[in-house]
Amino acid sequence: MQKEKLITKLKKEIKLHKRAFIIYIILRLLVIITLVLQLLNGNYENAFLCILTLVLFLIPSLIELRFKIEMPETLEIIIFLFIFAAEILGEIQNFYNVFTNWDTILHTMNGFLCAAIGFSLIDILNRIEKLHWNLSPLFVAIVGFCFSMTIGVLWEFFEYGVDKYLGYDMQKDQIVTKISSVSLNEDGQNIPIKIENIDETIIIAAGNSFTIKNGYLDIGLNDTMADLFVNFLGALIYCVIGYIYVKRRDDNSLAHKFILKIKE
Repeated sequence: MQKEKLITKLKKEIKLHKRAFIIYIILRLLVIITLVLQLLNGNYENAFLCILTLVLFLIPSLIELRFKIEMPETLEIIIFLFIFAAEILGEIQNFYNVFTNWDTILHTMNGFLCAAIGFSLIDILNRIEKLHWNLSPLFVAIVGFCFSMTIGVLWEFFEYGVDKYLGYDMQKDQIVTKISSVSLNEDGQNIPIKIENIDETIIIAAGNSFTIKNGYLDIGLNDTMADLFVNFLGALIYCVIGYIYVKRRDDNSLAHKFILKIKE
């Protein structure tokens, strides 16, 4: 009976590995095709992003081999799709500008995946007998959540630094129709002046004039806060899933498909 169960389990694992491998090959071929096209067009910056994507695709396998960790195929597929969606579709195919919520979706996935890494590593260490740890499932979930939020904050620091010192616009500016600022108070009091229903903003710099229709140009604050909020949601969703799994240790549950484990 145990032998039959083991054979059935191995068949399921092989089938799942097959799916992940097929998706990996398809995405890798698409990246290589994109790389060739970018080189032919002389877009060397995009070509570098393609090479970076190919390197990032190897990370799940390297983690499994180096640390002898078993990564569920469902989680592995999500990682492949996330990398492809961020680098190839988002940056090269300009999905960030074409689809309004593309950046939001990716930051939500980022929160989910970072929580998976932080949560799983603590859970693995917690189960190593030599360490004599006995952390509660709730504590493991909190650590995983905090790990994800820390990565999210560090990424926003990176975006801000790139925008400020290299002149990029990673913190995508947005148009807002109202502002509230004490800087507009002519009496110098700490009382904010509110301006609503902004129709037009005119910027004059170095003899050049720029007109912003239908509002005022936000300098990335709304984008940063929105990114952190959806990162929060992604991390929270994963940590709830992880908490349920650690409490029950049910390998037939949905949570089992998202938890890293030590290879037997």
